[in-house]
Amino acid sequence: MRLRTLTITTLMTVIPLAKADLAVLQYHHVSDSTPAATSTTPALFEDQLEMIESLELEVVSLEKGTRAALAGELDDRKQIAITFDDAYSSVYQTAAPLLFEKGYPFTVFVNTDAVGKRGYMTWDQLAEFADQPGVLIANHSQDHGHLAQKPDEPEDQWQARITASLDQAQAALEKRLNVQEPMFAYPYGEFDDKLEQAIAERNWFGFGQQSGPIGATSGPTRLPRFPMATAYGQLDSLNDKLLSKAFPVTADQLPSAVMSDNPPELTMTLPDRLDPSRLTCFASGQGELSVQSDGKQVSMKADAAFNSRRLRYNCTYPAGDGRFYWLSHQWVDLSQPED
Repeated sequence: MRLRTLTITTLMTVIPLAKADLAVLQYHHVSDSTPAATSTTPALFEDQLEMIESLELEVVSLEKGTRAALAGELDDRKQIAITFDDAYSSVYQTAAPLLFEKGYPFTVFVNTDAVGKRGYMTWDQLAEFADQPGVLIANHSQDHGHLAQKPDEPEDQWQARITASLDQAQAALEKRLNVQEPMFAYPYGEFDDKLEQAIAERNWFGFGQQSGPIGATSGPTRLPRFPMATAYGQLDSLNDKLLSKAFPVTADQLPSAVMSDNPPELTMTLPDRLDPSRLTCFASGQGELSVQSDGKQVSMKADAAFNSRRLRYNCTYPAGDGRFYWLSHQWVDLSQPED
C-alpha cells in the first residue's frame, strides 16, 4: 500500500520570497464530444504537451512536487504537475496514451460512486493505472457533492455527511486499488474554513480549482490549479501560466472562501519590494478591478454584485524574466443554488 503522511504545521512554514513554483494543470474530459465547459479537445491537449516539452519543463508527481514547492526546495526549477478530476473514460482512452508516450506522471482524482458508470473509468482501468509508475490515484469524494456546510445545515448532519464522503471514498480506493494518497480535490473547487480544517485533520493536501502556481506562500488545504478546459488552456496564455510564480502573499492573509458580502472585498499586504501600481486584477465576468492602495496594503472590490455560485478575483504582477506572480482567490456564494 502506498501510504504517505504530512504534517500540516510543518507545511504552513512559509518562505515569502522563495523561488519555488509548481504549476498544476487541471483537466476533466479530453474529448471533442463532451461538455465544452469541462473539456479539452484532443488536439489542444497534444499542443499543450508539446509546449511543455518545448519549454523544457520538468513534469513531476503531484505529491512530490507539492511538498517541494511548499517547502521552498525547488530553487529556480520550473516544474509542472498534471491532474484529472472525475476519472472520465476519455482520460484512459485519449489522454493517458499520450502521457505514457512522453513519460509524464499524472494524477487522477476519483469520485468513487461514479466508477464504472457510463462515461467514467472502471475499477479495472483504475487498477491498471495504479500499477503504472508515475500514476497516482487520489480522492475526489464519494459522491461529488457540494461539501461546504449548507446554510442552516445542523453541525452534526454536516459532520456526518462530509465524514462519509471523504472517508468512504478513501476506504474504497484503499480496498479496490491498494492506494491511500494524502491528497483531495474539492468537488467544484468549493470549500469553507471547516472543510479545510477537516482536510488538515486528515493530513491531506486540498486542491481547488482557482488558478495559480503552488509555492512556499500557498496554503496546503487550498492549493491552486490552472483549469485547462479549451476556453482556459489556449496556447496564447498557456506560456504565462506554465512559467508563473507563486504570489508572494501568504495564504493566511487571504479571506475565507465563503462570500459574506456581495460583492466581496479582497485586501492584502504586499512585500516591500512590490509596487502596488503594477498589480493587475480582474473579477469573474466584470473585467479589470480598480486596486486601491494605502502604502503596501492593497484592496479591491467589484463594482456590481455577482449572481453566480462561484467567482474569482485573479491578480498578476511582473516577476521579471517575462514571468508573472499569479494569485486567484475564489469565493463560493452558499445562497446560490448548487449545480
